[in-house]
Amino acid sequence: MVTRRSNGRTRRTRPGKGGPGHFSPELFRFLRQLQRNNNREWFDKHRERYIEHVRDPMLRFISDFGPRLKRISTHLTADPRPHGGSMFRIHRDTRFSRDKSPYKTWVAAQFRHERGKDVHAPGFYLHLGQDGVYAGAGIWHPDGDTLARIRAAIVDRPQAWKRIVSAKAFRDGPLRLAGESLKRPPRGCDPDHPLIEDLKRKDFITLVELDEATACAPELLDRYTRICRASVPFMKFLAEAVRLRW
Repeated sequence: MVTRRSNGRTRRTRPGKGGPGHFSPELFRFLRQLQRNNNREWFDKHRERYIEHVRDPMLRFISDFGPRLKRISTHLTADPRPHGGSMFRIHRDTRFSRDKSPYKTWVAAQFRHERGKDVHAPGFYLHLGQDGVYAGAGIWHPDGDTLARIRAAIVDRPQAWKRIVSAKAFRDGPLRLAGESLKRPPRGCDPDHPLIEDLKRKDFITLVELDEATACAPELLDRYTRICRASVPFMKFLAEAVRLRW
């Protein structure tokens, strides 16, 4: 990344090391306007704004995070392609929804495992939108077999699981467990198991809540990297539970 000094000379800066941020307030301004005008006519009229302020900044973030991700795990991917890569498409799947709004009012990326084919594989996540700004890690809505393997791993390795979720990163921040849980113990689980609340989870994810100012700051890439690194023991446990290499 190149920046221009006041004396007219240029110098090269690394993302997150004093250079400008990847995202700007224009991203959130666009998303707020899209929420009020969620139709194809408006979007087509403002497509260039979407490309300039939403799509391309996210693709640059994905590209710049790639080398850092490889130092965290060589089995997770950062794919900056505009279609089929780490960034979620802006178009909503309305086939089975009563809400026929054609566009999402958020932009997000998932850095998933190389063996994962969809969002249900373990990965890191970044979300910028009207409903919040946050960083995540883990497996969201795993299928039945995957969920059973994670629960079995917790039962088989309770001390390892307890060390992870009671570690400083969870105890004092920034991480917290999130997602949906069953109201009753899952079938086959001892209702008196000391980790029954974790065994009732339907999602195995962590979330770190951020805000728009943080998203637009030059330090976002550094902060996101630190969050991902803090999530490594949790992610490694999940990957091993579902028999994936970390």
